Amino acid sequence: MRYQAREVGVDGRVRLVLEGALTARDRVGVQDFVLLENFNSEAAFIENLRRRFTENLIYTYMGSVLVSVNPYKDLEIYSPQHMERYRGVSYYEISPHIYALSDNTYRAMKTSRRDQCILISGESGAGKTEASKKILLYYAVSCPAHQRMASLRDCLLQSTPVLEAFGNAKTLRNDNSSRFGKYMDIQFDFRGVPVGAHILNYLLEKSRVVHQNHGERNYHVFYQLLEGGTEEQLLHLHLDRNPQKYLYLVKGNCPRVSSMNDKNGWKALVKALSVIGFTEGEELLDVIGSVLHLGNTQFGEEEDGQTYVTTEMELKTLTQLLGVDGAALTEALTHKKLTANGEEMISPLTFEQAGAARDALAQAVYGRTFTWLVEKINQSLALQVNGSSVIGLLDIYGFEVFQHNSFEQFCINYCSEKLQQLFIELTLRSEQEEYETEGVAWEPVQYFDNKVICDLIEEKHKGIISILDEECVRPGEACDLSFLEKLEDTLGGHAHFVTHKLANGKTRRVLGREEFRLLHYAGEVNYTVTGFLDKNNDTLYRSLKEVMCQSTNHIVEHCFRRGELVDQKRPEMAATQFKNSLTKLMETLMSKEPSYVRCIKPNDAKQPGRFDEVLVRHQVKYLGLMENLRVRRAGFAYRRHFEAFLQRYKPLCPETWPVWQGELAEGVSTLVQYLGYKPEEYKMGRYLVLMNTLRWEGPIIVIQAAWRGMKARRRARRRRDAADLIRRLIKGFIHRHEEYGPDNDYFLDHVRCSFLKTLRRNLPRSVLDKSWPTPPPALTQASEELRQLNMRNMVRKFCLAILPEWRKQMDQKVVASELFRGQKDSYPPSVAALFLGTRLGEYTHTHARTHARTHYGVSVIKYDRRGFKPRPRQLLLTGSAIILVEKTKIKQRIDYDALRGISVSRLSDGILVLHVLCEDNKQKADLVLLCDHVIEVVTKVAMMANKVDQVNVSQGSIRFSAARSKEGVVDFTRGPELKVAKGKLNTKH
Repeated sequence: MRYQAREVGVDGRVRLVLEGALTARDRVGVQDFVLLENFNSEAAFIENLRRRFTENLIYTYMGSVLVSVNPYKDLEIYSPQHMERYRGVSYYEISPHIYALSDNTYRAMKTSRRDQCILISGESGAGKTEASKKILLYYAVSCPAHQRMASLRDCLLQSTPVLEAFGNAKTLRNDNSSRFGKYMDIQFDFRGVPVGAHILNYLLEKSRVVHQNHGERNYHVFYQLLEGGTEEQLLHLHLDRNPQKYLYLVKGNCPRVSSMNDKNGWKALVKALSVIGFTEGEELLDVIGSVLHLGNTQFGEEEDGQTYVTTEMELKTLTQLLGVDGAALTEALTHKKLTANGEEMISPLTFEQAGAARDALAQAVYGRTFTWLVEKINQSLALQVNGSSVIGLLDIYGFEVFQHNSFEQFCINYCSEKLQQLFIELTLRSEQEEYETEGVAWEPVQYFDNKVICDLIEEKHKGIISILDEECVRPGEACDLSFLEKLEDTLGGHAHFVTHKLANGKTRRVLGREEFRLLHYAGEVNYTVTGFLDKNNDTLYRSLKEVMCQSTNHIVEHCFRRGELVDQKRPEMAATQFKNSLTKLMETLMSKEPSYVRCIKPNDAKQPGRFDEVLVRHQVKYLGLMENLRVRRAGFAYRRHFEAFLQRYKPLCPETWPVWQGELAEGVSTLVQYLGYKPEEYKMGRYLVLMNTLRWEGPIIVIQAAWRGMKARRRARRRRDAADLIRRLIKGFIHRHEEYGPDNDYFLDHVRCSFLKTLRRNLPRSVLDKSWPTPPPALTQASEELRQLNMRNMVRKFCLAILPEWRKQMDQKVVASELFRGQKDSYPPSVAALFLGTRLGEYTHTHARTHARTHYGVSVIKYDRRGFKPRPRQLLLTGSAIILVEKTKIKQRIDYDALRGISVSRLSDGILVLHVLCEDNKQKADLVLLCDHVIEVVTKVAMMANKVDQVNVSQGSIRFSAARSKEGVVDFTRGPELKVAKGKLNTKH
């Protein structure tokens, strides 16, 4: 929107001024045609449309109907903010919008638990497809969604580019015209979450694949592939980027469209196919390429009349892409197989018949592939959980009138007649019938009932479709002209049917001899009967079907079932199939609560800002908008069942609140009279109360006004407070380096509070985490104090949480670190290994029964003082001494008091020397030991003997006291393996 009142200003008065401007713009003309003063004037109706269109207000209500005018340009009124603005808001509370209709339909589905449908109608180029896309986008974005439903939402949105690429084309009236009908059911669970969807497609215009009128194009996908496909893809498909080289793309002489970017369209298509989950991408490209090569397949005729294929390279590429046998395809394109009296005969095709067979094959391949695409999309949209309610969305053909109108336009306009009949049934006729049922007197409104036209087309045995089917199956030489003659004989006196033969002199001058005219509700249309029979038969030669059934391309194989070859039953004609599918569609729509979007095209030139009153008047007339308006103005727009009305509004009257004990009709009458309604402003029917909402008065309006005023005052107060807060923060920021005072107190307090909150969220979680938020300058000292307090607190908590055995382990590890870190080579590998309580198993406890309690035990090698021979021993640590044991015999005891020190080398060996006091007569010499766990042993001995300060890590040799007061030396040298040898004066390691 041009004004964003909720985002501008913080002062209450400023907000009201802007909101007034918004309201003034949105209320150019009237937002609801029901409020139009001169509602009987068509000129006033169109003038209101024009005034709003000039201000880019393309939406206008007519009661529950939304009238939309195509702006032919992008308007910034579809953003997520606009979606949020309309979500959950009463239908008439804010300006008209397609989001309001979508939301109202969604809420009606949730509250009433009844299926809904949205019917979008209008002629080609009026914006029906864009309207359906906006509705789909609204539901995909604004509805609540479970995480599992995200893929469904993506598939729902991405189905549109796929269907548009394969089913839309440029026509003279619309650059993105849907050439097929689409009805989508969106399924919701009980919470209103979309859980699935299903698409039905109707009558793809297959003739467009092989022929286009001047100024029109084939389907978008062909141009998108040539423009956006990679070089590898085009090389594989044997295609060139120039669309002028393909017969099926040159007939319209319109390879480019200024309003479309085919390269971007191809990117969107590839992305959409990936999101939906297509795995047959390469085979799908083969099918698209095969259609173009089919168009370039040419035939020649020999002197004897035999037809043959002249483009061998095209045929070779075609057989490769379709995955069929080349000889069989050549035979099928130039011969047909006939069955008579149970015998099969092969008949050659003429030059014209071969071309027609080629075109029929191209149409069949493309049309069946499109149906396969819809099936694949439906698989991706299939229900993931059980759905409880449905919203249907109908985007189907608009009324079409071209210079040459054929079978396709006949079917499309027949569909428009059926939709108009449905609109009459559900709005105009049902409106009048409801007043009659309720026994309420009113003046009936005259309107044109197009049932007579629908009967003309679809009536059994006498309708145009029935006559067409009979002519297609009757024996003898049937042709399009014989069909026209049959129409003249059967329908000659019908007021809505005219031919050249039946017309007066004036009409004959504009009506060809091969044409018939139908007087549709939307106007007169001349149809050329040429091709009616062939298109209605929609037949493909059996020989071509047999070839396609043998295809190795999985898509083609799926599209051409082998069951077709054995099914002897004649399939329904195309027109009858379309009629039956329309009948089912009408039944589906009649079972749902409808909402309407009536689309209007402002001009034929597709120019923004241009409003053609003649063209708009014609559409207003055939859409029945004036009749619909008069019906709504003549009656009572608001109607409710007695019970529902009383239940909702009984709090407004003291006599009906809290419980009404009498008859429902009496309670409703009492409530309405209490609210001050005049007799002419309401009517009491048999089951309904009918009221004219145009003159609504009473407490509800007062309550709503008071509530809205209170909300507005609260919002203004919040914005004023926010403005004051911003001013104080800005002023404080400017004076932030000054002393604490009135100019900066709020800002500094805010900074401190913000830092403390940030600190609270980002405190270190462990003693190893050294991170700390950077404080503002005013809090540097306090931050450091807090950091130390926090660290002490974490250390305390950590220590309290340590179990006794882990505390002992950590104490030993700390001592080992102090003794050996950076001193001994074997220390780093020992850090990760736990220190054990003993390494002797049960032996330690066995020995402990005859001696003091043993705290640790380990196996060692002791070197004798004489000869330095290695002796295996067990070293035990008790509470007072070190004991060396050979099996169960004590060999030596060293009291901790007699231990003078402990020496180890800096290398990775396991040698340790226990130095003892020479004055101790029990000790003859120092002990030289070898142990695999030297770090653990030395740490435990040092802690048990309280000799941590007497541990020496020698950087060179270790001297020790040997026998007879001699001194020995242990020298250490590096080598590949541990080896102990006796020297002349010492022991070498």
